[in-house]
Amino acid sequence: MSDVPFDPAVALVVVDVQNDFADPNGSLSVSGGEAVVDTVNGLVAEAVAAGSQVVYTQDWHPPITPHFETDGGIWPVHCVAGTWGAEFHQALRVVGKTVRKGTAGEDGYSGFTMRDPVTGAEHSTGLAELLRSQDVTHVVIVGLATDYCVRATALDAIDLGFRVTVVRAAVAAVDVSPGDGERALTELATAGVSLA
Repeated sequence: MSDVPFDPAVALVVVDVQNDFADPNGSLSVSGGEAVVDTVNGLVAEAVAAGSQVVYTQDWHPPITPHFETDGGIWPVHCVAGTWGAEFHQALRVVGKTVRKGTAGEDGYSGFTMRDPVTGAEHSTGLAELLRSQDVTHVVIVGLATDYCVRATALDAIDLGFRVTVVRAAVAAVDVSPGDGERALTELATAGVSLA
C-alpha cells in the first residue's frame, strides 16, 4: 500500500505510459520507463478500490508535425497515431478514460493543455473539464517522463487550482542533461506539488 490518500475526490492521472517511451525498443525510450509499470499498476488498483477516477494521457501525433525533428522540431518521431509506439505498454492496467494529446501536431507535453508549435497558442485537452465534472480536487500524477510530460502536467494542474501529488517511485526521467529529472522534481515541489 502506498501513502497516497485515494478517495472519490482524488484522480490518478497516468501520463504517457506508451511503448515509444516505456518499452526499451521504443523510439524515445526512457531509461527505467518499463520499471515503473508495476508501480503504476499498484496505484491503479488502490485508486479503483478507493473510488478514485483513473485517467490516462496518450501522445497521439500525426506522422508529420513540427514537434518532430524530421519536420524542424526537437524530438525523434514518436507515438504516431495508430502505431505500436503510440499504444499503451502491454503490461499497463488500463481501466479509465484516455485523453489524447498532440493529435493535430501540437506540442503535447501537458495532459491538460496542448500548444501549437508554430503560433504558441494553447488550448485544453479536455482533462480539466473531465476531472471537474467528477468533482475531483486532487490529482495524483504518475508516468513518463518526469522532466517533460509529468512536469508539464503537474505544473498545469497547480495553475488550474488542483492539489497535486507526484509519486516518485512511479515516474522516470529522460535526463537529456544528467539530473534533469531531479531538477524537475525540485521545481515541482517549489511550485506546491507534494512528492510522495
